[in-house]
Parts: sequence; C-alpha cells; structure tokens
Amino acid sequence: MTTLLVIAKEPRPGRVKTRLTPPFTPAQAAALAEAALVDTLRAVAAAPAKRRVLVLDGRPGPWLPDGFEVVPQCSGGLDERLADAFSRCTGPTLLVGMDTPQLTPGMLNLDFADCDARFGPAEDGGFWALGLARPEPGLLRGVPMSVPETGSVQRERLAAAGLRVRELPRLRDVDTAADARAVAALAPDTAFAARLAALTHPGAA
Repeated sequence: MTTLLVIAKEPRPGRVKTRLTPPFTPAQAAALAEAALVDTLRAVAAAPAKRRVLVLDGRPGPWLPDGFEVVPQCSGGLDERLADAFSRCTGPTLLVGMDTPQLTPGMLNLDFADCDARFGPAEDGGFWALGLARPEPGLLRGVPMSVPETGSVQRERLAAAGLRVRELPRLRDVDTAADARAVAALAPDTAFAARLAALTHPGAA
C-alpha cells in the first residue's frame, strides 16, 4: 500500500492564496484555500493507503478529518520541505498539495508495479503530485520551486536518476481567480466550487 502525503498551509487570512487578492479579500482567499484543503483531504481519506500524513505549516483545524497523522513542515525552501516530507516515509509514497480540489480518490489509487516514479504535471509548469516507489529526498533538494520550469526540472531530475516515470493527468492549480473559476467549473460538486459560488453570488441560493 502507498503512503499518501499532503503538504499544506493552515488556511489563515494573509498566509494562503495571496494571489487571489484582489479580487478576493484575504479572508475570502483563506476560505477558498480551506475549501480546497477540505476537498483534497476528503479525496485522500477515501483512497486506499498505508498511511495518510498531513505535512502542515500551522495548526490543524476542524477541517481535518480522522485518520491522518499530522507532522510539522521543516524550515527552509519548498524543495527542502518536500524532501523532508519524503524522508519521513518508507515504501511507495505519493505526495500532493492543497491546490487541486478537483482531485479524486481514483487519481490516488496507484501502484508502482511497472515504474519507479509517478509525476503529475500542472498547467502552470509545476507539478501537483510526485510519487516515489522508494523515497529519495535528494531527488527534490535544489529543484527551483514556484517558477515556470519547476516541473520540467523535477521531471528531468527523476529521469537523470534512471527512474522509470509514469505521468499522471495534467491538472490546473488554483492560484488566481481565473484558475478558481476554471477548476470550479470542472468540479462543480466540490466544497471549493460551493465556496466560490457563495463568495461570487452571495444569496443566490
């Protein structure tokens, strides 16, 4: 069975989804981040797993379902924090972020029978998922994060290590208001879509 890791920030105003402001206020952006995190954790909770681990910057809230271990993120850049998350695991491990509320349990029900790594590219040039049959933190350290070439550099790092890589579907991260609208349209039954509708059309229901 696979260990499922979710790396996330506590959804507090001013600390998450700052690129959504404007048009949203910091409190609204945090509400959208919380909804995306709820959808992500629901998908992980519904997928088969050896362990479910939330690697959190901040403190857990009522949005956290049962069945998760919670561990703090280490200090340093995102590459160091992702590497540290993998260092806590043995055996097949898949890491996802909190920016893809359209995630489904089926996307996480993976095996590594014919590959060494799973790579989920994001439309913005990053990646939304990284799976390793044998966690190797060094594969992430030094990869430039949050830049257009993040995904290609990480993918090349896997190939250079001689790993057999299978790609996952390309997904769109929620970073901007346009992203939020597009993702909500793709996944209208999510908590994220409901929260976005409530914020953009208050009183419509």
